[in-house]
Amino acid sequence: MENKTHFRVVDALLLLLIILPLVLAMGIKVCTTPDAPLEDGVVISGAQIFFTIPMPLQEWPITEAQVNSWAIILSVLGLCLYLTHGIVVIPNSKRQLVAEWIVEKVSNLVRSNMGAKFMDFAPFVAAILALSALSSLSSLLGLFAPTSDFNIVLGWALLVFILITHMKLKAGLWEYIKSFFSPIFVFAPLNIISEFVTPLSMSFRHYGNVMSGMVISALIAYALRSLSAMLLGSLPGILGSIPFLQVGLPAVLSLYFDIFSGCMQAFIFAMLTMMFVSTAGPEEELS
Repeated sequence: MENKTHFRVVDALLLLLIILPLVLAMGIKVCTTPDAPLEDGVVISGAQIFFTIPMPLQEWPITEAQVNSWAIILSVLGLCLYLTHGIVVIPNSKRQLVAEWIVEKVSNLVRSNMGAKFMDFAPFVAAILALSALSSLSSLLGLFAPTSDFNIVLGWALLVFILITHMKLKAGLWEYIKSFFSPIFVFAPLNIISEFVTPLSMSFRHYGNVMSGMVISALIAYALRSLSAMLLGSLPGILGSIPFLQVGLPAVLSLYFDIFSGCMQAFIFAMLTMMFVSTAGPEEELS
């Protein structure tokens, strides 16, 4: 009886770790979001800056995107701990079946795209998929999606770039330097540019798709509200102030831009990570 009580208490604490960070992020947004301007119009802005920390070169801003990103990281940590809490050799709970299904799918994804020698990267790929997808899906809770901030996505891409460089250096520093002059010396400038453009291209692709979806959704919602006011604003009483034409279509767009497109960009980012890392290793490791 005591063991069951302890198990349930730990379960409850883990569920709090999943939910509480997101609830706190939502509360911070509600308390810090300024009142909307009275004039009619559409406002599209970046992440709100909460405060800045003085640094030697320049101030370090703490933004809404950073806070939401940490909230999602804590929620993912809580979800992983919850799914793996009380696992046994023979699965006897749905949560363990879900955990094993996730591990199996990610392992198959890494094995088919990187090869069996790179199976150690499976947890890293799973983390990228979870963090990226949930960051985009956080907009459904009214939060500013961290993937809509270029700095957040660039940080992920720089981490991938470090892994790529690490894999290339496994062949030796001299081999890494010689690769910039392949196939002939005149290609060195292009090879150097191509090397350091990799994190920029990965981050711009991810950020651009997510941010463009937010902008398109905001513009269409504003256009439908304006059209509703123009066509139906003459209705008597409170009916004239209800944006009837804004009902329905924004929700459909949210299904695409927030759910499908966000998950698709997470998958593409993970696929690019696997491709770049697996092809960067020495030839003897790739064979």
